Amino acid sequence: MNEFTNFDEISREKWQNLYKTSIAPLTKDELESIRSLNDEISLQDVQDVYLPLVHLVRLYKKNLEDMSFSKGLFLQKIVKTPPLIIGISGSVAVGKSTTARLVQLLLSRAFKKLSVELVTTDGFLFPNQYLIDQQMLDRKGFPESYDMERLLEFLYQIKNGEDCQVPIYSHEIYDILPDQMQNIVNPDILIVEGINVLQSPQNQMLYVSDFYDFSIYVDADEELIEKWYFERFDSLLKLAEKDETNYYHQFTKLPYHEVENLARDTWAKVNRVNLHQYIEPTKSRAEIILHKTDNHHIDKIFLKKF
Repeated sequence: MNEFTNFDEISREKWQNLYKTSIAPLTKDELESIRSLNDEISLQDVQDVYLPLVHLVRLYKKNLEDMSFSKGLFLQKIVKTPPLIIGISGSVAVGKSTTARLVQLLLSRAFKKLSVELVTTDGFLFPNQYLIDQQMLDRKGFPESYDMERLLEFLYQIKNGEDCQVPIYSHEIYDILPDQMQNIVNPDILIVEGINVLQSPQNQMLYVSDFYDFSIYVDADEELIEKWYFERFDSLLKLAEKDETNYYHQFTKLPYHEVENLARDTWAKVNRVNLHQYIEPTKSRAEIILHKTDNHHIDKIFLKKF
């Protein structure tokens, strides 16, 4: 069966006409400030793609509120509307972090009185020392390198209106930051971004995706993702040249051909395998698939039928 059988394919031209507004509610500088390394995004993308997407999220938020109200009538008591949780997934280097930050910003502008928080599942990676002790450091990024039970518990607490703390991951040191936590205080909307957002935990009792009210998968052909991965790797090297505390600084001392071979080896043995076996198979669990072409241009959108 085709992976898009359960989706309506919508061209960018048709999608942008589904919701019309006067101007994008942010400036070019604001957009630039949330753009990830080597990602490409414009105010036209905001206008054509993301504003209709945010309008669709509004409908899901309204549906969640209506359901809570109806449950309250049935139970004859006040039922508080739980936080709307949005999952954003996709491959390494596909641009999902930019999408997550942009959606957060646009939702904050759309719901001025509501709190909109963003967490990344990188914070639920086991610390490097634990991975070393378990002889799993070379599997970092694969499902077993994440504390999925802790992620599930976090999502459960959020749905129940509890305040939470989330570990913070640093790409600069390539590890969890010791003694630093992100405080999440009773958000109205929570965005969860990461490669494993739609994957299942080890116990198979619950899917992480069971907690999401809306989910997005950022997609592109593998050849393009590989290209973007190498471009991002080069950018990370440039940023680390003069910073000895940066994890990537060690690679700036090596001949470039050795570093290039290392990047290609990492892509082949880690990122490509992870994409094929664990990330891409979760695509059909998303409500929306944003498909990218050259220069991160979104050319079509897939919306789940039911």
